[in-house]
Amino acid sequence: MAVVITAIVYIILGLALAVGGWKVISLDGTWYFAVMAAGFLLTGILLLARRRAALWVYALVMLGALGWAIYEVRFDWWQLAPRGSIIAPLGLWLLTPWIAQRLSWQHFGARAWGGSAIPLMAAVLLWGATAVHAITTDSNDIKGMLPPPLATAPLTESADEVPEGEWHAYGRTQHGTRYSPLTQLTPSNVDRLEKVWHYQTGDLRRPSDPNETTYEVTPLKIDDSLYICTPHNFVIALDADTGEERWRFDPNVPDSANRQHLTCRGLSYHVSESPAEGQACQQRLFMPTADARLIALDAKTGKVCPAFGDNGAVNLWANMPNVQEGFYYSTSPPVVANGLVIVGGAVNDNVSTTEPSGVIRAYDVITGALKWNWDPGNPEQTEPIGDGETYSESTPNSWSISSADEALGLVYVPLGNEVPDQWGGNRGENTERFSSSIVALDLDTGELRWVFQTVHHDLWDMDVPAQPSLVDIDTENGPVPALVAPTKQGDIYVLDRRNGKPVLPVREVPAPQGAAEGDWAAPTQPVSALSYEPPMLQGKDMWGATFIDQMMCHIQFHSLRYEGRYTPPSTQGTLVHPGNFGVFNWGGVAVDPVRQMVFSTPAYLPFTSTLIPREDDQQTYVSDSEPHLNENFGAPFAVELKPFVSPIGLPCIAPPWGYVAGADLRTGKTHWMRKNGTVRDRAPVPLPFKVGVPSLGGPMLTGGGVAFLSGTLDYYLRAYDTTTGKQLGKWRLPAGGQATPMTYLSRTGRQMVVVVAGGHGSLGTKAGDSVIAYALPQ
Repeated sequence: MAVVITAIVYIILGLALAVGGWKVISLDGTWYFAVMAAGFLLTGILLLARRRAALWVYALVMLGALGWAIYEVRFDWWQLAPRGSIIAPLGLWLLTPWIAQRLSWQHFGARAWGGSAIPLMAAVLLWGATAVHAITTDSNDIKGMLPPPLATAPLTESADEVPEGEWHAYGRTQHGTRYSPLTQLTPSNVDRLEKVWHYQTGDLRRPSDPNETTYEVTPLKIDDSLYICTPHNFVIALDADTGEERWRFDPNVPDSANRQHLTCRGLSYHVSESPAEGQACQQRLFMPTADARLIALDAKTGKVCPAFGDNGAVNLWANMPNVQEGFYYSTSPPVVANGLVIVGGAVNDNVSTTEPSGVIRAYDVITGALKWNWDPGNPEQTEPIGDGETYSESTPNSWSISSADEALGLVYVPLGNEVPDQWGGNRGENTERFSSSIVALDLDTGELRWVFQTVHHDLWDMDVPAQPSLVDIDTENGPVPALVAPTKQGDIYVLDRRNGKPVLPVREVPAPQGAAEGDWAAPTQPVSALSYEPPMLQGKDMWGATFIDQMMCHIQFHSLRYEGRYTPPSTQGTLVHPGNFGVFNWGGVAVDPVRQMVFSTPAYLPFTSTLIPREDDQQTYVSDSEPHLNENFGAPFAVELKPFVSPIGLPCIAPPWGYVAGADLRTGKTHWMRKNGTVRDRAPVPLPFKVGVPSLGGPMLTGGGVAFLSGTLDYYLRAYDTTTGKQLGKWRLPAGGQATPMTYLSRTGRQMVVVVAGGHGSLGTKAGDSVIAYALPQ
């Protein structure tokens, strides 16, 4: 009976491989699966006939599969594993007494493992030896070294007035480097970090919340207090030493079914030497809310600053076109510089062609009076707009974090795209100029000083997603004030922040053509000398838990349009790699201004983009409920966006899917790159396989040569040696840590590291409400 059941299994697998293999061949893919089908079918037929030749045939199947696997992927364990996950165990099963002794009456006892069984035993042993070699060989990492940190690092950045032990802005300073000069934590002692306190905000997810409800906040540390905001826009002040709550502010944001996101990445801070309101509100916090208000709070009491705007708030819907509750709000903290609070905002993705404006506005930090507005659709007119006027609709918006250089008098704004993201046939001249760009605006007037575009005629939702980091870089011609901008497509641009000209070379390369009807594709696209662009995918890169779902990924791959990065979206379906999740996203990078190096977290997850012709402006094609994302009402196409995954939900490309990397900003050379994170919290069985998983949430660097990151899809805060990238320690978190950690000095002189662990809705990480502080033992 065992032989018959085994034969049926082989025949079923053979038939599945035959059907799928023929489909792959018809799509101009590999013949491998069809050849394997023949081997499985012949093995099954011989087993039914109880012929020992089945062992010979299957030995050839195993040896052929191993040879083909090594030819395609060398000794990459995670590529070899699915290719052998069924083949090798089935070969071992044929050698068991239940099969080997029952294939012929002439072969019993020890004789069952002689003769025709010997080649199969050799094949099984060869697979085993290959597996051992592959699992002990790391073929993905770059193992090098950056120059070590200086023995005595400068305590402050250039033009930085933030005390060394504090954290006054989202990126610590308005330069956005996410670098602290503190040196108490070093590679030799950081593994001794222990939990000091654990605070829970009480702001948990509600049934009415959108799917993308997330904790992404980086706390501020000012004097002896920490300040955080929560997804529902509560603002909370904590004692920085104990984590005890000092005050809490609730802006009473109403629920809405129209919102795409519900998050608050952080607060902004301003201290006034001579406040207009006496001693109240001398130190103030600014928070944009999900119902499009900009609120000013007294940092000492948590009460609103009544002289700011209308009783403590500015209405960000003022002068907006296409007002619809929930369709415009800022998830990111504004920039506070030069006596101004400067704010952009996000619009819901691809609902219609009549969205609110992407205008950037600057308000007086004390009164809330509008000082200037920069409208991408009308960029020359920056004087405050008049009552009854409206900004340009559906212009590129800035949903991420900006940076500022007060010495140069410039604010640097990362911009997204005009909707719809995947079809641009009706975009205007200014949209083409500013989409997916970084713009430098005059702090005093809002006038445009320069623009650098990272994607021409963006059809892939490649918004500039992260805060630009400002750092001075040594070059052959002397020091240059530079700007470091990570992008979704994997390029890190290093520009002269005075004029937007490249410091590291940027070249234009030919791009695939053939956009959808009524649209066009840019003939070339820019590529930075410092780039984590993934190699062009091939059939051999397809992956799965077994060769069956790997074969299904081959079918998907060859069914989609794919000609490399920037393949235009299509009605056929286009493979977009990297996908709009991005190699880098809003977490950005961390920059060491002393060593002039960048610590980054490249991630690789392809998506598919399928255009669906619209028949009218009412019918829904890709959404079931409000706010009808990706319907693109008013455009000729809706768009269906999906991750590129196998039928069982695994990515169709092999791991690693996430790394940490260290590069020299003076040369653009990546000195080390290591896969990072495990599948412990993503797999059905919580096994801590270190495959390298994506991270959403930025890194943080310290002057002691240690970096911290908590945003991986497994629930850990990790520390790294910034010289080599080696992991130095990890600490388990109670929920997803998709936020950027920060560090500061306590009253007693301890260097604290704080991380927020509240999960991320669209990533599916565990929800929570934790704020946790770590320090060395006293």
